Amino acid sequence: MPVPPSAPRHPVTTTLHGHTRTDEYEWLRAKEDPAVIAHLEAENAYTQERTDHLADLRGAIYDEIKARTLETDLSVPTRVRGFWYYGRSFEGRQYGASCRVPVADPDDWTPPQPAADATPDQPALPGEEVLLDLDSLAEGHDFFSLGGSSVSPDDRLLAYAVDTVGDERYTVRVLDLATRALHDDVLTDVLGGVTWGASTDHFYYTTVDDAWRPDKVWRHRLGTAQADDELVFHEPDGRYFVGVGRTRSRRYVMIAASSKTTSEFHVIDATDPTATPFCFAERTDGVEYSLEHAVVGGQDRFLVLHNATGPEFELGHAPASPTAPADWQPLLPHDLAVRLEDVDAFADHLVVQQRSNGSSQVRILDLGSDPAAPVTADRFVEFPGELATVGAGSNPAFEQPTIRVGMTSLSRPSAVYDHDLRTGELVLRKQAPVLGGYDADEYEEHRLWATSVDGVQVPISLVVRKGVRGAAGTDPIPVHLYGYGAYEASIDPYFSVARLSTLDRGAAFAIAHIRGGGEMGRHWYDDGKLEHKQHTFDDFIASARHLVETGWTTAGQIVGEGASAGGLLIGAVANQAPEAFGGLVAGVPFVDTLTTMLDATLPLTIPEYDEWGNPSDDPVAYARIAGYAPYENVADLPYPAILAETSLNDTRVLYVEAAKWVARLRERAPQADVLLRTEMAAGHGGVSGRYRAWEERAFTLAWILDRLGLAERPLLGS
Repeated sequence: MPVPPSAPRHPVTTTLHGHTRTDEYEWLRAKEDPAVIAHLEAENAYTQERTDHLADLRGAIYDEIKARTLETDLSVPTRVRGFWYYGRSFEGRQYGASCRVPVADPDDWTPPQPAADATPDQPALPGEEVLLDLDSLAEGHDFFSLGGSSVSPDDRLLAYAVDTVGDERYTVRVLDLATRALHDDVLTDVLGGVTWGASTDHFYYTTVDDAWRPDKVWRHRLGTAQADDELVFHEPDGRYFVGVGRTRSRRYVMIAASSKTTSEFHVIDATDPTATPFCFAERTDGVEYSLEHAVVGGQDRFLVLHNATGPEFELGHAPASPTAPADWQPLLPHDLAVRLEDVDAFADHLVVQQRSNGSSQVRILDLGSDPAAPVTADRFVEFPGELATVGAGSNPAFEQPTIRVGMTSLSRPSAVYDHDLRTGELVLRKQAPVLGGYDADEYEEHRLWATSVDGVQVPISLVVRKGVRGAAGTDPIPVHLYGYGAYEASIDPYFSVARLSTLDRGAAFAIAHIRGGGEMGRHWYDDGKLEHKQHTFDDFIASARHLVETGWTTAGQIVGEGASAGGLLIGAVANQAPEAFGGLVAGVPFVDTLTTMLDATLPLTIPEYDEWGNPSDDPVAYARIAGYAPYENVADLPYPAILAETSLNDTRVLYVEAAKWVARLRERAPQADVLLRTEMAAGHGGVSGRYRAWEERAFTLAWILDRLGLAERPLLGS
C-alpha cells in the first residue's frame, strides 16, 4: 500500500464560552503558501495511485456516458418578443452555442423544430443567428462558466457574464448582435448576469462586499465607465443578500433583500428608472415574501407569496404601491397540507408551483375581470407517476397562451411540454434522448418510508433495474444512497444518464428526503435546522438502516453520498454511525462547520446564522455545532472508506475544510481509508465543460462501484 501524505501539525488553541479547542491544521487555509499547494498535490497523487486499479472502469463509465448522450443536440426554442431562442451542443465540443431565429408568424406559438442533424457550420433553422459561441469564449481557459446572458429590450445588444476561474466573480461584456462588435463597456467583479431596464441605454447588476455577500445594486449606463455607475441600493446588514430582476410584465424592476428568515422588496417603475425605489413592505423579522406584478380583476396589482399567515405560505395580492401585510388579500389561503413555492404571472393566468405530501405540482389559476372574484378556474397540469418531478419551465412572455412545463423521474428522462391554456392540451415537445436502446420500463421506482428515532416517517425514493433482486425479487443488493437536508432545498427524483452505469451493474440508487430539505413542506425544513439539526443526521441513518431492515441491502453494501451541506451530512453520519455504511463520498463538504461559523469575515458566514446559529455570540449554538461538526468529532472509530472531493477555487465551501478533515482523520483514526481529491481549476460546482464533468463523475462512480463490490460486474444485458 502506498503511504498517504501526512500534514504537519501546527496547533493553534482558542477558548470561547468556556470551551477550549486546538486546531492542528488551520495552516492549510493559506492558499497562496507553496507548502499548502504541495500538500494538496501530494494528496491528489496519492488518490491517483490508490485508484489506479479503477482506471479501466473509469474509462468504461466515461465511454458509457458518452455513448448514451446525443452530443449534437438542440433545446426546445423559447419565444422572447420577435425571436425564438435555443441552445445547440456539438459532438467533441465542451460548451456549445446559443442561437435565435426570427418569429415567422406572431400568432403561432408552436416552436419551430430545429434540424437535429445540422453540423456546427450549418444552421439548424433558416435565418439562424449565433449569439454566443461558448467554446470560442472558453478557449485558453482551464475553467469557463457563463454567468448569464440577456438580450436588450430592442433585441440589438447582448450582455453576457463569464467566470474563467471558478470563484463566481464575473466579467460583463456587451455585444452588438448586428455588427458582432464588443462595446467598450467592461464590468468586473459582478455577481452573475445583468437585468436590462425598460430601454437599451441602461441595465442593473449586483456586486459583493468583503465577505463576498451580494450587498449592492448598481445602474450602468451604456458607454460609461463602471466607476461612474450609480449605486441604486445598498444593504448594510450582513444577514441579507440582495438581488435584482424585472417582472415578466416588464413594468417594474424589483430589488430583493433577503435573509434566511426575512425579506423586503424595493420597487422601481421601469418607465422612470431614475426614480428612488420605494419599499413595498418593510421587513418584519420572520416574515418572508416575494413580489410579482400581475393584472388581477382588471387592476394592476402585486402578487405577494408570503408566510405572514402560516409557515406553508399564502398567495395574496395588493396594490402596486407600499402595502402593509394586514392589507394583503388572499388568492390562495394558507393550507398546512400544501407548500406554495413560487408563482409566475401572465396576462390572464397565474402558474403556481407547489408541493403536497412530498410531490411537486404545477397549478394554473385563470384570471377574470371581476375584482371581487378574480380567479375563474383552478386546475393542475397532470402527470402520471407518484415519483414524477414537475415544474414550470422557461416562460418569459407575459402574453403567451401556452406555458412550458418539464417532467422527470428516477427512470424517465427529462421531458419538455407545452400546456395550451386555451384548450388544456399537453403537447410533448422533446424528451431527452438516451442512446443505446434505453427502455425506462426495464427499471422500477419505489417510494419507501423509514422511521426516524423520534418516530417521524422519512420518505425515500428508489430506482432499480428489474430482475437484479433475483427471481423472487427479495435478494439484498448494493445501494447508493444520496442525501442533502439543508436550506429547504428539495432533492426531488431526477433522471441521470451517468447513474445508469451503476444501475446496470446491479446497484439501486436511492434519495433520502431528510429533514432540513423542503420535500415535505416548510415544517420539514424548520425541523432540520438550528436546534433541530440532529434530525437531519438521524433521518439519513434511519434511511440506511431501513434499507437493511427491509431486505433491500446490507450495511456493508451501502455507500452514502452528499455534497456541500450534504457533505456536512456525510461527515456527521461518519462519526455517528460508521457501521451503517460501506463507503462515504463527501463532495465540497462543509465539514469544518464550527471554524467557519466562528469567522464572520468568511464568505456566507453571517447570512448563515439563521441556518446554523451564531456560535460567536451564543454559547448554546456553539455547543450545538461543536456537538455535530464533523471536524470537531473525528475519533478513532471504525470509519468506512471515505472519498472527499473539493475544488481549490470554491468560494462557498473553501477547499481547506476537506483538507483539514482528511488530515485529522488520518491522524486520529490511523486505520481509516481516506482519500482527498482536489480539483485545482474549479469552483463549487466542480470542473467546467461537459467532457471534463463526465470524467469527474466517472471517477466518483468508479470508486462507489468498487466500494459496492461491483467494480468487476459487467453491464447487465451485455
